[in-house]
Amino acid sequence: MDSRAISAALLLSFLLFSAASAFNITNLLSQFPDFNDLNDFLTQTNLAGEINSRKTITILALDNGAVSGLSGKPLDVLRRILSVHVILDYYDAQKLARLSTDNTTVLTTLFQASGAARNQQGFIKVTQISHGEIAFGSAVRGSQFDSRLVKSVVAQPYNICVLQISSPIQVPGIDVKPPRSSPSSPPPASFSPVGSPKKAPAPSAKTPSKARAPPAKKPKVVADSPARSPPKAADGEDDAAAPAPSEKSGVSRGSFIGAAAVMAVISVFLAL
Repeated sequence: MDSRAISAALLLSFLLFSAASAFNITNLLSQFPDFNDLNDFLTQTNLAGEINSRKTITILALDNGAVSGLSGKPLDVLRRILSVHVILDYYDAQKLARLSTDNTTVLTTLFQASGAARNQQGFIKVTQISHGEIAFGSAVRGSQFDSRLVKSVVAQPYNICVLQISSPIQVPGIDVKPPRSSPSSPPPASFSPVGSPKKAPAPSAKTPSKARAPPAKKPKVVADSPARSPPKAADGEDDAAAPAPSEKSGVSRGSFIGAAAVMAVISVFLAL
C-alpha cells in the first residue's frame, strides 16, 4: 500500500510538473541527432524560448541535410525563416491526413505573430496533393508547394507536435529586412514635393517688389520731366498764349468795326 501510494504521488507530481512546464523544444529535439543543427539554430535565434512559452504549437522540423542550406545567413534572417516553420496550433499527422485533396488550409505561423510579416508572409498553406501526400507552401501569391511531409517525429497531444518536412518553405521577400522607419519616413519624402509649392508664395513675394520697381523709378522720370518740360512748357505756353491774343484781337477787331460803323453813321448825318 505504501509503495502504491508513493508511486501515485510520484505520478501525480510528474503530471503536475509536465502540465506546468508544458514542453521544452530543446530537450525534445536533443533526442534526435538528425535535428541537432535545427536545435542549435533555434537556440541561437532565441526561438526556442519563444516556442516553449506557447501552450499549443507545431514545429515543421528540418533535418541536418535540409537545414544546411540556411547556414551562413544572418541571425535575424534565419529567425524569420525558421519562425515560418512554427505553426500556432496543434497539427499531427492524423489531423493533416484528414485534409481533403480539393481543400487548402491556411495556417498562422510564429512569424505572423512577430509583427514583421508583410502581406501574406506570416501564413502558410497546407494541402493534400495526392492520397496520403501532404504539401506545404507559403501563402504569398505565386508560391509553390515545394515542401512535403516526411514523418511525425514526436507529439505531446495537444501541446506540441514535431513534424519532419523535406525542405524549407520558400517565402518570397523574407530575406529582405523591412525598414524600421518605413511608416514615418515615406510621408516626409512624399510630402516634400507638395511642400515646395507652398513655398511658391516666396517667389511671388519678390514679384510684387519687382512690380513696385517701376513706380519707384517713376519719381525719377517725374524728376527728369521738369528738366525736359520747359521746352514742352514753352511750346505749351506759346500754344496757350496764342489763343489769348486771338481772343483779344477778336474783341479789338469787333470794337474797331463797331467804331467804324459809328463814324460812318455820323458822317452820313453830317453830310445831311
